[in-house]
Amino acid sequence: MRRLLFWLHRFEDGLIVTVLLGMVLLAVAQIGLRNFGGVSLVWAEPLLRNAVLWIGLLGAMIASRKDEHIRIDLAANFLPERLLPWVTGLVDLFTAGICVLTGWYSVQFVIEEYKFGATAFAGVPSWLLQAVIPLGFTVMALRYLVLFGLGLRGRRPSMREPVA
Repeated sequence: MRRLLFWLHRFEDGLIVTVLLGMVLLAVAQIGLRNFGGVSLVWAEPLLRNAVLWIGLLGAMIASRKDEHIRIDLAANFLPERLLPWVTGLVDLFTAGICVLTGWYSVQFVIEEYKFGATAFAGVPSWLLQAVIPLGFTVMALRYLVLFGLGLRGRRPSMREPVA
């Protein structure tokens, strides 16, 4: 299982690096073509907009993998130490629930986009590019459910420890 997670994590890391590198190269090429050639790639702007969506969701998936999402830890400062695992568990469940809801409704959104048949650019269907939304939120929901389960067993890593 650890080996599978290792390769899945490397895949996520490689994918975000590839998308970001592609974005930078395409943006630089677009600027160069406009400034020096007086032309531009018609499909570059919509592709870059969709790549920003992918970068955001891939980044959120990676942050959930390491339990490094933005959080406000007021409870840690004011609650007794014995209550913190309970609060953390509730936060994990709440986060997973929100991710499940968002994932569910984004599946409905992608289905509607598929039925509508819109294209994003160069004949690429928009639903294909937006499919990262339900995928990302489903992965995050699963990761927070795993964190909750680890917390029930007293094995949840702290924020400083990476999650396998």
